[in-house]
Amino acid sequence: MRSAERGSATLELVIVIPATLLLISLVIMGGRLALAHQAIQAVAYDAARAASVARNAGEATSTANHVAAFSLASNGLSCLSTSTNVNTAGFAAAVGQNATVTADVSCTVRLGDLSLPGVPGSVTLTAEATSPIDTYRER
Repeated sequence: MRSAERGSATLELVIVIPATLLLISLVIMGGRLALAHQAIQAVAYDAARAASVARNAGEATSTANHVAAFSLASNGLSCLSTSTNVNTAGFAAAVGQNATVTADVSCTVRLGDLSLPGVPGSVTLTAEATSPIDTYRER
């Protein structure tokens, strides 16, 4: 009876070890993407807030781009490529009217080092944040 079970432990290890490594890699990928998405959302909020306190649309765009680059670096997020788009249409609103500034930030995160089958080498994450412009401030 014992001879019929010879090699079964080896066969079990051959099946279990790759499956376990795949599961661990999936958990790492999910964690990396969750942290990156949270960081991108924080960067978008920082950029929108910085743009909303600017005096004009040109200054808002410049400030938002600068703050987004600084915030990406301070969050420790390594992006293959980034882009920041700022909607400054709210600066055209008359004083006393509600207006907002919106910042869209995208970051391409590298996943190629995980070596998972079917996983792309990179994923682009995007986030959007809106911040109000002071209603009674001179524009």
